[in-house]
Amino acid sequence: MNQIDLIGKIAVVTGGAQGIGFAVARRLIASGASVSLWDMNEDLLKAAVRELGEKASSVVVDISDHAAVAAAAEHVEAGLGSLDILVHSAGIAGKNAPLDVYEIDEWKRVIDIDLNGTFYVNRAVIPGMKKRNYGRIVNIASIAGKEGNPNAAAYAAAKGGVIAMTKAVGKECAGFDIAINAITPATAKTRILNELKPEFIDYMLSRIPRGRFLEVDEAANMVAWLVSAENSFTTASVFDLSGGRATY
Repeated sequence: MNQIDLIGKIAVVTGGAQGIGFAVARRLIASGASVSLWDMNEDLLKAAVRELGEKASSVVVDISDHAAVAAAAEHVEAGLGSLDILVHSAGIAGKNAPLDVYEIDEWKRVIDIDLNGTFYVNRAVIPGMKKRNYGRIVNIASIAGKEGNPNAAAYAAAKGGVIAMTKAVGKECAGFDIAINAITPATAKTRILNELKPEFIDYMLSRIPRGRFLEVDEAANMVAWLVSAENSFTTASVFDLSGGRATY
C-alpha cells in the first residue's frame, strides 16, 4: 500500500458504515486522518466505529434530508475543528424496471437520495472549505452515469447528474484550493447487490473486461490520493474505475 499523508486532516465519509464508504474510511484513517462516518444505520455505524478505532466517530443522518445534513456538518465542524475532506459514498441502486413502467415514487426516491443527497452534502461542507481556502471532495458516481444500464434509468440519471454537478462545482471552487472530483466505479461486491435482480448482476459483470467486480479497497486506493494535498491541480474531473468498461 502506498503511503498517503493525511495526518491531521478531518474527513467525512457518507455511507461510511459499509461497502466502499467503509473501505475508504479505513484507508483514510490508515493515512492519518480522523473520520466522521455518516450513515442511516445506527447499528452498522456503531460496529464500524468499533472496528476502525479511536480516529473514527459517527453521525446518524439521512442524506436526503437537507436540514439533517447541514446539522451533521455543523456537528463535525464544532467537534473536530474543521472539515477538510468529504467522500460522498451514500446511495441506493433502486429497483430494476423499464422506464415506461418505472414506479413514479421509486424514481423520485432514487433521485432524491442519489442526486439531491449529493447536492445537500456538498452544499453543507463547501462554505467551511472556502473559508479555510482548502478542501478535497470526491463524489462517488457510477459507470452507469457514463454509459447507462438498461432497466436502471433512475440510477443512471442520478449518477449522470452527480458527474455533471461535480464538473460544475469543481470549476466554481477551483480558486480556493478545493479539489472536487468524481469516480465512476463499476459494480463492487457490496450490499447494494442485494437490491438487484440476479440477471441484472450477470449483465453488469459481462460488461467488465477485467472479468470481475471491483474490490472496495481498489476504490479506496484511488480516493486516498484524490483527497490528499498531492492532488493540487486536478479538479472538476471524473476518474474511471470500471475495469476497462469505459475509459472516457
